[in-house]
Amino acid sequence: MGVAPLQGTPWLESLGWAALAVVLVVALVLGTGWMRRFVLLRSGGAVECYLRARGEKGRRGSWRIGFGRYGSGDLGWFPVLSLRPRPTVRLSRRGLVVVGRRAPGEGDVPLPADVTVLEIGWAGPDGGDPSEATLEVAMGESALTGFLSWIESMPPGTQWQA
Repeated sequence: MGVAPLQGTPWLESLGWAALAVVLVVALVLGTGWMRRFVLLRSGGAVECYLRARGEKGRRGSWRIGFGRYGSGDLGWFPVLSLRPRPTVRLSRRGLVVVGRRAPGEGDVPLPADVTVLEIGWAGPDGGDPSEATLEVAMGESALTGFLSWIESMPPGTQWQA
């Protein structure tokens, strides 16, 4: 009664298990991304919008698609192609000013034609309007109406402070 020595697993069987593991990891990542998107949109106050930092190079200076989620004090921006549960950019409502408004131009290649680009900035310490925009936000007509209303409204019980 001897024990037979273990023999090596054929490489084809190992390759099958490795392929199955890769498929499961990809399915897990896609499922997590879908669930994140579902939770963001389902919890209310989220709109699809594009964002870019003016004058920046690289990823921050190019248009990125994401979801803006309204809060009482800020708008949290979540990129679509991310698994982070927290927003990557927060736009504070306090002092937020629309500096300009325009239709997408030639330099705005990934933007759909039916969006409006808002150039936004924040009021200075003296309360004066900014001379230049810091960020650009692009969104459709209904999202734009909601965004402008959100900027102008205040949560109950808050006091304006200069």
